[in-house]
Amino acid sequence: MHLDLVPLWAGILSLAVLMYVLLDGFDLGVGILFLLRHDDDDRDLMIGSVAPIWDFNETWLILGGGGLLAAFPLAFAVVIPAVYFPILVMLLGLLFRGVAFEFREVIHARKSVWNRAFAYGSLLAAFAQGVILGNFIKGFQVTGRSFSGSSWDWIAPFPLIAGLGLVVGYTLLGSTWLVMKTEGALQEWARVQSRWSLLGVLAFIVVISVWTPLSEARIAQRWFVLPNLLFFAPVPVLTAVLAWLTWRGLKRNWDILPFIGSMGLFFLAYTGLIISLWPYVAPPSITLWDAAAGPMSQEFLIIGTVFLLPVILLYVFWSYYVFRGKVRGDLGYHN
Repeated sequence: MHLDLVPLWAGILSLAVLMYVLLDGFDLGVGILFLLRHDDDDRDLMIGSVAPIWDFNETWLILGGGGLLAAFPLAFAVVIPAVYFPILVMLLGLLFRGVAFEFREVIHARKSVWNRAFAYGSLLAAFAQGVILGNFIKGFQVTGRSFSGSSWDWIAPFPLIAGLGLVVGYTLLGSTWLVMKTEGALQEWARVQSRWSLLGVLAFIVVISVWTPLSEARIAQRWFVLPNLLFFAPVPVLTAVLAWLTWRGLKRNWDILPFIGSMGLFFLAYTGLIISLWPYVAPPSITLWDAAAGPMSQEFLIIGTVFLLPVILLYVFWSYYVFRGKVRGDLGYHN
């Protein structure tokens, strides 16, 4: 007799995706903000605020992709062909961005070129991730157990709108991160960007929240039928409360609350996504149990994951604790 590990694996992959979006989202947002801030000293501070932690954030992306292949191979076989080109764009963006981190500080390097690589690499990666998300919500064309659509299905209004929405969302995370980590003129500029980004995020939340149930009957059925309507009502209510708290924190010149609030907004949006899609891993037809690997494979994989996941989490908390406080150009981080 084998244990049903599908819910546990679904939880692990959900955690990996959430952690990636939250942690890599703000440093992608910092990269996007390079397009709006041109002072070299400020750009050095911006990149210095994420330099000690940015590369480890992408560990969650590897865990999510590898876990999907290992635990839900059918979903991997359906999803990857459908979003092959957005994934390629995302990886190229992350590649240019990662190289720019190192080469922009090399003596005699053309710093302006690497600044653009960092900025546009971040923008492309964020947009591509939003397009992938939009395709998940829209669903995949499946015949039998195989993807039967086109690798160009992602070129549609909803995935492209989702791509723009995630760019604005990452900009909010990045700007509130800079509010928390910097001082002076750069911090005040980041506050202004945070307010505009928050308004943009709320607009996209409204658009997507209206668009998805109108276009997808399965999502409308999940949200707007009793008693589900009562059970899930706290999600939009808490979203409104967090948005107000975040705005209030920005108006009152608080440093930490806006960043926590923006992360909370992402968490609630992610919760809403799970509510809309559960139990499908390749909607609208392939459930987690349809796509799952054999029980013995899942049991074998969970052994290593149970030991690895706490180490990753411990490292995350420790690294953010070590590099707490403000960043300054002359001293680096100081508490």
